[in-house]
Amino acid sequence: MVHNFKSIAVTHKHFDISDIGKFHLDEKEWKIRLSALKESIGIDELMFLSTCNRVEFLLNTKREVDKVFVKNFIFSVYPEIKNEDAEKTISSALVFKGEKALKHLFRVASSLDSLVVGEREIITQVRNSYEACRKSGFTGDLLRIVIQKTIECAKKVYTHTNISKNPVSVVSLAYRKLRELNVKLDAKFLLVGSGVTNTAMGKYLKKHGFTDFVVFNRTLENAEKLARDISGKAFPLSDLKNHNKGFDVMVTCTGSNESVITKEIYAALVGGDKSKKVVIDLAVPNDMDEEILKNYDVNLIAVNNLQEIAKKNLLEREKELSACEKIIEQNIHEFYKEVKERKVELAMSAVPRKVKEIRETALNEVFAKEIGKLDENSKETLGKVISYLEKKYISMPMKMAKEILMDESSR
Repeated sequence: MVHNFKSIAVTHKHFDISDIGKFHLDEKEWKIRLSALKESIGIDELMFLSTCNRVEFLLNTKREVDKVFVKNFIFSVYPEIKNEDAEKTISSALVFKGEKALKHLFRVASSLDSLVVGEREIITQVRNSYEACRKSGFTGDLLRIVIQKTIECAKKVYTHTNISKNPVSVVSLAYRKLRELNVKLDAKFLLVGSGVTNTAMGKYLKKHGFTDFVVFNRTLENAEKLARDISGKAFPLSDLKNHNKGFDVMVTCTGSNESVITKEIYAALVGGDKSKKVVIDLAVPNDMDEEILKNYDVNLIAVNNLQEIAKKNLLEREKELSACEKIIEQNIHEFYKEVKERKVELAMSAVPRKVKEIRETALNEVFAKEIGKLDENSKETLGKVISYLEKKYISMPMKMAKEILMDESSR
């Protein structure tokens, strides 16, 4: 059963993040492609996992997952793929089989294999991917048990180690600093730039209850997209100097090599407001002119300080790896026990039906005449005795088989 569990992985370890993006599929696409694939290539169960730094296919198949299989698989899922991309995928994709595939998945869900170790969003992504594939009819008994145990293992890792305790992304660190300043939920936010970092920051702020956002960006279309996501307003960056609605917090992250928030622009933004402002500058180099700090009361949260904290926290997380690996090994051992128990359940699933058939034959054929001569009280008592025996004959063999398995596992 377990030896049929295999996985094909395209991850950040052997591919650029931009290349991995070529393998992402939206749900409508993968439903169509995987449905046809499951039947044509000889796969009993199939699950598709896609994140920002990996695309993985989990399989239940008796077929050997070798280079030929991977080639057919890739061209079946991605018929439009370019030859050079296909060749790189076939040669560099990671293939795991049996227990190694199981251990790999446990490490993925526990975020030990992530680009940023300890980022626990992956456990939700694994769960959601499984549910989507289950609803589409791609999964069965093996993947159900595998994912169930994977989620259990990851939860234990996050609960019993410090692998995810200290934040290592500048977005989460910046937000933590912001909360330490007791910024109110009705604070006015200016977001200067709408790239990956500011988009993540904006969504993070909205998720935690902030509501007042104005977005400025060189390309208005990108500003409008982020503004829609966070229910804010969008303007071109050229309008920043004319913004006279005030602000409490500015989050800036652009790709400019020069200061975007100049002394003149900052003076125009604050006007006559003398209250202390918070500026989160996540750009490299910094977007805010250092001269501003000499003339205005500013709580500056700068990316260089956050990066130092992130490095320190990442080192702390990596100290937890051995403890995490021990939990994974323990859960692999438990997984085998559960698989054995499931085998017994499947093997003995016919017992209740067989017992009921014997009962019906006994009552209606073999002993029908004798039972017909009994009075109603005797029939009732006989029925109770037979029901009692029926339940015991169904439950006892299952219990005995499980006890034998547990005894064998403990040796």
